[in-house]
Formats: sequence, C-alpha cells, structure tokens
Amino acid sequence: MFNPIKNHNLSQHILPSSATMIGVCITALSIIKLARFSGLAIWLSHLLALNSLVFLTSGVLSYASMRSRQSTRLEQYADIAFIFGLTLLSLSTVFMAVVID
Repeated sequence: MFNPIKNHNLSQHILPSSATMIGVCITALSIIKLARFSGLAIWLSHLLALNSLVFLTSGVLSYASMRSRQSTRLEQYADIAFIFGLTLLSLSTVFMAVVID
C-alpha cells in the first residue's frame, strides 16, 4: 500500500505546515463569511471547515509520531492526511473560483 517512510523527521515538517494550512483555511473561510456569499458558497464554507479538520488530524498525528515509539506508522498516517488535505484545499480553491465569480 504505502512504502515505509525512511526519513523519520518528516513529522517535524508536517506539523508546522499543517498549522499553516489551517490558517489558510480559516482565512478563506473568513473571506467567504465577510463577503456574505450565499447559495453554493455555503457548501464551500463547509468544505473549508472540513479541510481544516483534516489538517488538524494531520498535525495531531505528526505530533503523536514525534512522541511515540511507533512513529513510522503514525508518520505515514500524518503524511496521508496532509496530502488529502492539500488535495481538498485545491478542490476548494477551484470551487471558490467557480462559485465566487
């Protein structure tokens, strides 16, 4: 399924990046709320809120990976969650470009 991560300090990069991406999601969500968009933008705000939870999961898993003895498995899950979050954020951006035009 997924090759073991050989670089065990990947979690040290995932954790701050996840926190930054949560900030990006909150900023985009704030812009949508301040502009008072309606209709499909409501779905976009829910998508961004879900996306911030995905990045939170990635950050928690990477932190747990740094604190645990079984760090490789947790680090893999953190990596997968982070990539999923980036994909979801990219889809949110495309959706935002279509909805808010």
